[in-house]
Amino acid sequence: MSDVTRAEVCVAACAEAWRGDGEIIASPMGLIPALGARLAKLTFAPGLMLSDGDANYLTDPTGAASHVEAHIPYRQLFDVVWHGSRHVMMGASQLDKFGNQNISAIGTDFTRPKAQLIGVRGAPGNTVNHPTSYWIANHSPKVFVEKVDTVSGLGYDRARGVGYAARFHEIRRIVTNLAVFDFQTKDHRMRLRSIHPGVSVDDVVAATGFVLVGTDNPDTTPEPDAEALRLIREVLDPKTTREREVPSAGRG
Repeated sequence: MSDVTRAEVCVAACAEAWRGDGEIIASPMGLIPALGARLAKLTFAPGLMLSDGDANYLTDPTGAASHVEAHIPYRQLFDVVWHGSRHVMMGASQLDKFGNQNISAIGTDFTRPKAQLIGVRGAPGNTVNHPTSYWIANHSPKVFVEKVDTVSGLGYDRARGVGYAARFHEIRRIVTNLAVFDFQTKDHRMRLRSIHPGVSVDDVVAATGFVLVGTDNPDTTPEPDAEALRLIREVLDPKTTREREVPSAGRG
């Protein structure tokens, strides 16, 4: 059995979302995506700009003696968003088969929702202006639903209805604690790209509230190589905080 944990597989899978992006701002939201973005910068994506969580953008992804390369106040971030020079990895309370995202409210009566969440925030602008990916730490039918209760971030079906205004719409990747998904299908329906080591297709199907494409023979999500593992374990996360989000009970 490999000693690579599920959390480490997820970090490497998140890193892959930024492959080939060049000199853009990587905006990871959450611990595993943040480790993934930093891993990408240290390995195959040196041009990425990483935020310190405030308004500084750094050349040193380790956080130690970081060199501040740029200062971008919040008001200026929207210029970057509208220019498309950003790739965000957000979370989601709900996602459907076309990639529509809900982080606003649970319940079909928007005037009296069962649960009020954080609102649409920047999701509409993100999803029509630059690449967007998602990280889901707990893959379940409550998250992967047939139809989201409220659309915060646009999926492919709704983007088609927006027309020219959504010409830069792209949902690059969805990474969960079970698998990796994309939308590389004829109708841009969610596709099972790979399953993590130790996970079965049946596990993924049971945790998804709609019919998935690509369940016949998906790839296995690659484990991080020796250098990536060293960076994750010794440089980026020596305190193993990643295990809080994806416990090693999910060891590959």
